[in-house]
Amino acid sequence: MFKGTTPWFQRVVLFAVVLAVLHGAAAGAADPQPYTMSIASTGDAALDQALKDSSNLMSLRESAPVGPFALVSRARDDEGRLSTALNSYGHYAARVTIRVAGRSLDDTALPTVLEAASAPVPVTVGIDPGPVFHLRRVTLDGQVLEQARAALGIAPGAPAVAADVLAGRERVLDALRSQGYALAKVDPPVAMLDPSAQALDVSYKVDAGPQVDLGPISIGGLTRVDPVFVRRRLLVHQGERFDPAKIEKARQDLAQLGVFATVRARAADQVDAAGQLPLAFDMTERPRHAIAVTADYSTDLGASFGATFQHRNLFGQAEQLNLGAAVTQLGGTATRGSGYNVTAALTKPDMWRRDQSVTVNVQAIKENLDAYDRTAVLGGVTLSRKVEQVWTGSVGVQAQQSQITQEGVERSYTLLALPLGLRYDSTGPEGLFEPTHGIKAAASVAPTQVLVGRQATFTILQVSGSTYINLGAPGRSIIALRGLIGSVQGASTFDLPPDERFYAGGGGTVRGYRYQSIGPKFASNRPTGGTSITAATVEYRQRFGESFGAAVFVDAGQVSNSSSGFGSGLRAGAGVGARYYTPIGPVRLDVAVPLNKQSRDDTFELYVGIGQAF
Repeated sequence: MFKGTTPWFQRVVLFAVVLAVLHGAAAGAADPQPYTMSIASTGDAALDQALKDSSNLMSLRESAPVGPFALVSRARDDEGRLSTALNSYGHYAARVTIRVAGRSLDDTALPTVLEAASAPVPVTVGIDPGPVFHLRRVTLDGQVLEQARAALGIAPGAPAVAADVLAGRERVLDALRSQGYALAKVDPPVAMLDPSAQALDVSYKVDAGPQVDLGPISIGGLTRVDPVFVRRRLLVHQGERFDPAKIEKARQDLAQLGVFATVRARAADQVDAAGQLPLAFDMTERPRHAIAVTADYSTDLGASFGATFQHRNLFGQAEQLNLGAAVTQLGGTATRGSGYNVTAALTKPDMWRRDQSVTVNVQAIKENLDAYDRTAVLGGVTLSRKVEQVWTGSVGVQAQQSQITQEGVERSYTLLALPLGLRYDSTGPEGLFEPTHGIKAAASVAPTQVLVGRQATFTILQVSGSTYINLGAPGRSIIALRGLIGSVQGASTFDLPPDERFYAGGGGTVRGYRYQSIGPKFASNRPTGGTSITAATVEYRQRFGESFGAAVFVDAGQVSNSSSGFGSGLRAGAGVGARYYTPIGPVRLDVAVPLNKQSRDDTFELYVGIGQAF
């Protein structure tokens, strides 16, 4: 054909032919046929949703438009998909009728009608669900423990819902494994349909296998973490009866150490020569170092900017070193100059015994506030012990050397405190930035001796708590409640160093008021602080979609010089907030106003930060 021509000329001609063929094919392709879509309701909301989820006509209507011929093909495919969805809810005699442009799918004129259509055509799905079939006989074949038989969870007379039948298999398997039958097998259920009786017979074939104990336990993936330390922490041991729940608890315990990105537990698929089942834990270590930048802003305390450095595995046994430095009080109506906050803390886990840690901390801080100016160095040691999964107790020794100026009077203080604490936290891992359920509570008693300064011996008592109530789907609509009660025993207000007194107002107690502005005042109208505090918050949080949310809240609180914490100076603030949810927690913006203003109170306060207010 191309005799006497050069190769490049042949390629040009061939390319032109391909283009012509493609152009002709495109010109002959049918234009997409737009359509509207409706599925008749069955009266069962769950079934209706399952039908919508199963329908390609519904899900692909906008994302994948098709021509007339393909539309009919898609409708025929939906007949089977919708019938399967109906069967899964026990409707084995159901009928599905799909009409396109008012015509049945078997109408030979339908393609011609669609070709001539100039507007979206209606696609309607009629559903006759028919009767609900029920289970007639349910059998477990094989040697089955009574606990496993009871765990099946379905019985004759129950609706023949496919999800329930399949879930029964998993429940039997879980029950066997929980009794040490690690190699148990339960085959997929075999179902026999009897249309005349509107019944379904279901049988499960069960092979329990041997009851086994754990064999050798291997630990893999460690590079910088001490394997002796990891093995010492294991909650499962060779020779114990196989128990999936206990293995999962051991896996989660290792994951919570903070040094591993992933922890997996794998049981072997057969016993070893000793008749035991080997178990392997595979870890992936997190990077040893982490650096973060922090920032927040409020109209009363101004802006702060800082950085933190974390070493997650300092000496190989999950020792955690945290260093932080921040410039604070950059602006703000409740401040009189900038400050700083420098911290260092080293935590050693499993000190002397499991679930017991020791933390050594040092802090240097400078504050220039309406209430007082303070420059201080603090340090101490705290021993913490996890008593239960949600309970933690602590005891410590804390010392402070400070220089404080209040109302033009400057004093030096040296304090020694012996704080005791008890914490309860059932909010789970997300509780730090975004608690959505459970309770947080803390109680502390801190006997304190002023060694240098105005001599005093006193005890600071505090009880605080918060809880989170879901009103609908978990984490979507939440009522959050917070409360605080505190009292100082053994000293009057002016016997206490100014920074040891109670203050209220600001993001941590009563939003809408300047930081530390609630409570007794000097003649200059600056806060004196007090010996007791009460505060409470009610906040409603609502998420919208994946990334956005809002909040409405009311805070109230008071500070007094009495020991009871209840006086006549109650102040309340209310506000609204916006949330933008990120992988590390929500970015929070709250605006609050004082409901019963004091003199010098601002019209409103603005708060910006990471994480919920509490």
